[in-house]
Amino acid sequence: MTQSAPPATPPLHALFERQRAHRWTAAQTTAAQRQAVLRRLHDAIKRRRVTLADALRADLGKSRAEAEITELHPVLEEIAHAIRRLPRWMATRRVDTPAMLLGARSEIQPQARGVTLILSPWNYPVNLALAPLVASLAAGNTVILKPSEKAPHVAQALADLLAEVFEPQLVATVQGDADTARTLTELPFDHIFFTGSTAVGRHVMRAAADNLTSVTLELGGKSPALIDISADLRLSAERLAWGKLLNAGQTCVAPDYVLVPEAQRDALLLALDEVIARRYGDRAWLRAGPDYGRMVDAASVERLERLTRESVEAGARVVRGGEFSPAERFIAPTIVADVTPDMPLMQEELFGPVLPVLTYRTLDEALGLIRRLDTPLALYLFTGDDAVTRRVQQDTTSGGMVVNGTVVHLSNPHLPFGGVGPSGMGAYHGEHGFLAFSHQRAILTEPKRSPVRFTYPPYGRPGPRLVAWALRLLERQSGPRE
Repeated sequence: MTQSAPPATPPLHALFERQRAHRWTAAQTTAAQRQAVLRRLHDAIKRRRVTLADALRADLGKSRAEAEITELHPVLEEIAHAIRRLPRWMATRRVDTPAMLLGARSEIQPQARGVTLILSPWNYPVNLALAPLVASLAAGNTVILKPSEKAPHVAQALADLLAEVFEPQLVATVQGDADTARTLTELPFDHIFFTGSTAVGRHVMRAAADNLTSVTLELGGKSPALIDISADLRLSAERLAWGKLLNAGQTCVAPDYVLVPEAQRDALLLALDEVIARRYGDRAWLRAGPDYGRMVDAASVERLERLTRESVEAGARVVRGGEFSPAERFIAPTIVADVTPDMPLMQEELFGPVLPVLTYRTLDEALGLIRRLDTPLALYLFTGDDAVTRRVQQDTTSGGMVVNGTVVHLSNPHLPFGGVGPSGMGAYHGEHGFLAFSHQRAILTEPKRSPVRFTYPPYGRPGPRLVAWALRLLERQSGPRE
């Protein structure tokens, strides 16, 4: 009787095992070797930047300039930043040792986590795939990247780019739908980095929990823009419009709603209307011009049209835009006034070019609303009063905060980027990304003639009793007041 062949190993499992076999080789690379890997990636992106820009245009309607500014250049800067600083990030760091361990040496050694999974989104499909990849490679990991199927042209362009640069045991791209992502999250990765919605982030975290896999979750939420009575309204409108309409509003840190003093509402609405007309044009030019993108799919247009319509039925009013075309994946820049916190536009993250404007009478009222909603990924404050800035910093929390601007904090690699609670877990960019993909290993070297030997049992001996007395004496001399 012939013996049946064993079942074939599923391709994703085989790829995972191939990377797991290579993870110690990757982890033991030197700073110079990792810098060489990052330089290869840097050079390949520069060679393929036109292809990547064309893919972004096909998937999201991004102009070449916007692709360069928001996608390609930030990744190249992230790589250059990592290359310059990698030897310092990788260095073992000496730390102090308490008196009881006199003679011991204490160190912290950054260590690669191992096999890592990056699940990247569709809204900035180059930037938000490659920036975490840079951090993971800098930390000495292997990487499986799953780009979003909602940006298929970019997903293929990334797959081609990474296949040119890396062997699959170090970096591999896996394309597929939500079922593919679900299968990947069930594998015992050493770390999962996910960028996307809060709802999907919960599923990723549940799957990771089964394998006790650590996670970084870059989510979203309703990021408020708070206009103080002292704010420069023209400046506020300029920067609000830019941050809101970048990538047709499909930015995780886009201003999701505006809080403005009642007395300044009409002036702000007029300023926003003027800025949008000047920056993006009206009617036919909005559709034909190169400066305004498209929604990722028809369903996104239909969702925002429904939320806007239901809010208008509840008493809000559209003061600009209001054109929705699912067939063209187009939404005109839309401003909705007289919005209240209970309306549909305030019940979920909008992720598109619809901006609800709410009014408030006192700063306490505005801060109370911000605190009642889920903790946002970003908070934008427009003010000319330093006391108000301090008040908002002390009385709210958010993943990040920008004073008199929007979105720009993402471009500083020295700042951590991440959320809090429903808006995320963990942070990255620059050294913060290196740390996210590293394990900080504690190492203590105990000397041969260690004072710890005086604490060995039996504890009735004079030695342990003397040590206990000396420790109590030290507590009295230093204490919590130091």
